[in-house]
Amino acid sequence: MLDALYIAKKLAAALILPPTGPLLLAIAGLLLMKRRPRLGKGFAWLGVAALFFLSLPVVEAGLAWTLYRGGPLDESRAKDAQAIVILGGGLRLDAPEYGGDTLGRLTLDRVRYGARVARETGLPVLVTGGSLGGAEPEADVMARALEREFGVPVRWRERKSINTRENAVRSASILKAAGIERVLLVMHGFDVPRATSEFEAAGIHAIPAPTHIGDFAIESPLDFVPNMASLHGSYYACYELLAGAARAMGL
Repeated sequence: MLDALYIAKKLAAALILPPTGPLLLAIAGLLLMKRRPRLGKGFAWLGVAALFFLSLPVVEAGLAWTLYRGGPLDESRAKDAQAIVILGGGLRLDAPEYGGDTLGRLTLDRVRYGARVARETGLPVLVTGGSLGGAEPEADVMARALEREFGVPVRWRERKSINTRENAVRSASILKAAGIERVLLVMHGFDVPRATSEFEAAGIHAIPAPTHIGDFAIESPLDFVPNMASLHGSYYACYELLAGAARAMGL
């Protein structure tokens, strides 16, 4: 059974983040229109505007850039690492074409890039991700994909964590027992600030090895046309900003 606090945090985030947060704001504005026309109109327009701007590629890129302005993995720093840690990012449950659970989009991005880093460095791999709602542990699904589809062996599996903080603490326990203190941490660019901070707090020096790095550059008029992919990207960026604020407050 899922922890009640975990469910409460996820529900709160879902109600605040796009698209639900802006939509609720717009709905609240419409409900207020009769009693408080000016306030209601303001709320409605604010909700619509927030949803519109968060759907723009240029806004998504800007949010990603605020979270991580660095480039790809620094090969000179990679030489100091002793292992690779690949963070889970969610599963696609009961995928019929795979006969069961498989990697979600974010996790697939990380596993694919982690496999590349592992082949280039020859470092041992740890995958981290637990089980939600009785599903197969994410670490096991990641390990299976790495070994069967990418030909990369997995030395350690951390199967109990359900959030980034637990990823760090539980992975650190495994790594320290093996005498490892410095790792290449594979994640998305938007994950870098919070994930590296959590691993550092757990006593593991994390060298960022990000995939999907944000690039705040205007390339065409389409950067100012809303689309679902950009709204999706803005959701993850806003999630990290919200989670970083919660971490700073000790929540």
